Amino acid sequence: MPLWGFYLPCRIAASVTPFVQPSQKSIWTTSVSLVSTTMDAVDKENRDRELGSLVPVSVEEWQQWGTSSPIPAMVAEVIEDIKALTQESEVHVNFGGSGGKLPGSFKDLEDKKLKEVYKSLCDSEKKLQYFSARQIACRLLGSRQHLCQKCWLAVEDCMCSKLIKCSLWQGIKFWIYMHPKDFLRQNNTGKLLWQMFGIHSAALCLFGIHEHEDIMWNAFRDSGKNKTWFLYPNRNESPSSVKDVFSDDQFTNLHDGKMDVFEKPLNFVLIDGTWSNSAAMYRRLKERWISTRGDEHLPCISLSNLGASVMHKLRPQPAWDRTCTAAAAAGILDELHLLPSFSMYELDKQAGATGDALDVLLDALVNRRLRLGRSIKRKARHNNCI
Repeated sequence: MPLWGFYLPCRIAASVTPFVQPSQKSIWTTSVSLVSTTMDAVDKENRDRELGSLVPVSVEEWQQWGTSSPIPAMVAEVIEDIKALTQESEVHVNFGGSGGKLPGSFKDLEDKKLKEVYKSLCDSEKKLQYFSARQIACRLLGSRQHLCQKCWLAVEDCMCSKLIKCSLWQGIKFWIYMHPKDFLRQNNTGKLLWQMFGIHSAALCLFGIHEHEDIMWNAFRDSGKNKTWFLYPNRNESPSSVKDVFSDDQFTNLHDGKMDVFEKPLNFVLIDGTWSNSAAMYRRLKERWISTRGDEHLPCISLSNLGASVMHKLRPQPAWDRTCTAAAAAGILDELHLLPSFSMYELDKQAGATGDALDVLLDALVNRRLRLGRSIKRKARHNNCI
């Protein structure tokens, strides 16, 4: 006899008992119970994900993603706009797309809202700030209950327990100037620097977020002259090598192995984004440098002994003289260590620890791809505009 009771709505099935043998009745009841339980579990998971995405972002939650700053005002505003749009429409928000993106009909509504906001903004700076805030807000909401807040990997692939922390010499501070499209990206390597060295030795600065950029530029101002350097291999410029810059007499006061604790550290800015996005980031840095310092020359340095990063195995770069952010930081530390004025600070060990962290990240990403049945080989990309 067919188990016709299986197709009845649960409410009806609870009050109607089909004429079946006892054994079939038992099977029927169990089937309805299992289906009902499964549907409830799926509904609960969807509701939890949806409600979790719309819970207000606290300062504590924001800072756990890798920053010490307050929540940027425009990021908070975009989050509130998404919540309001969800309440006004009958379409539920869902960040189930690839990379925590908005898929489906809600994406269409949010895109319409974006166009309206862009149309109302006449100033290009405001448009950039809104673009960055929207990217960050959506990625933040979409990554809740999915990514580890420390390593930005899926919770089941978390690598935090395998990462060994290390102290960075107090005379150096890294600034990871990150494009919003790289924020919470799982294969991003800039995050490794503050995971290892701490957020006060390696600070996150998000492109287009004026609160973050103001913090960074105020630090440059307080550090004084000749204390800020930008690592960017732009072939249209003439960057100096690490040896050319730091063999100068002004750095020979470090020879005793101790640095004055009241002296400001050297600031190294690492542009963290795809090579196609980095050009716009570089222009923004240069414009700000000219407006604040009155100097047309942005102090850039290049690395002399740059080898291929281990991340080339999974994420090829457009050229062999370009590498990932963490490997670039390790390159700076290695080349400084070769100079007499810096040799006593064990920068080579700090560079080695950065390399070890890259190995840990690569292993985690490879294992994730294998677990999901994906290829661990990526085709090299060629970008003619770089």
